[in-house]
Amino acid sequence: MAEVDRVIAHRLDSGVPLVGEVARYIISAGGKRLRPVLLLLSCGALGYQETQRHNLAAVVEFIHTATLLHDDVVDESTLRRGRPTANENFGNPASVLVGDFLYSRAFQMMVDAGSMRVMQTLADATNVIAEGEVLQLMNMHDASLDEEGYLRVIRSKTAKLFEASSRLGAILAGSPAPIEAACAEYGQALGTAFQVIDDVLDYDGNAAEMGKNLGDDLREGKATLPLILAMQRGTPKQSQTVREAIETGSVDKLHDIVSIVRETGALDATRDAAAAEAQRAIEAAMQLPDNTYRQAMVLLASQLLNRRN
Repeated sequence: MAEVDRVIAHRLDSGVPLVGEVARYIISAGGKRLRPVLLLLSCGALGYQETQRHNLAAVVEFIHTATLLHDDVVDESTLRRGRPTANENFGNPASVLVGDFLYSRAFQMMVDAGSMRVMQTLADATNVIAEGEVLQLMNMHDASLDEEGYLRVIRSKTAKLFEASSRLGAILAGSPAPIEAACAEYGQALGTAFQVIDDVLDYDGNAAEMGKNLGDDLREGKATLPLILAMQRGTPKQSQTVREAIETGSVDKLHDIVSIVRETGALDATRDAAAAEAQRAIEAAMQLPDNTYRQAMVLLASQLLNRRN
């Protein structure tokens, strides 16, 4: 990871000072670097130790960072990882344009791999992520969204880059199709579990730990799984309270909604859904060769359920 950070710092260089300033601001915020970690772990599990793994790990972090820059503009977010968002600090135009720079720099870097499979995987992933963003935008303030629709969004918007990151390790290692498929499934399942837990924390965390404002999803009119299950399980009055909050984007009754989510068992049911995805990830990882890297992949999936931020 230290080598990946070195590559990131080197490739952020630009002749336009504001580009580097904005990009460094968000990348230096101390994110989890989970996507690069997945790529490095899958490479290690499959015996690939060439330097291209560092380059592509930086690529997936650049793509992820670009989506964060654009996300925060679309969502009008003011806080990320415990400090003001880039759009709050530098304005929306700079955030959007630097996000575009990071996308284009990522594509410059992936060419270095000299592999059409690598380029196809990342190009497809980037396209699916963009579709997921639009799908989420269409679903804003839609209280009729069901669990299937919710999962479709997060598997496009969040889990797809996890999936691509894990798959890339198998592609670099020249692994057979079944192993590549296992890596991809591991990433998709882990990414889905990660997002589901993230949605739990919007109603079961605190702003200091999470580095974002509690209730942000509700404020943006997002029907996340805790809310979907609360409407299914609650009394007509409870369901109506949640429905109105999603449709209006009001957080005036946030305290009541947190209570409804907990009282109906929706929070526990959401954690159970995340646990099922984490177990799916573990089962996929068990198809890889038995070594310390695979053990780390299994541990990562099991520890994800204890995430607090």
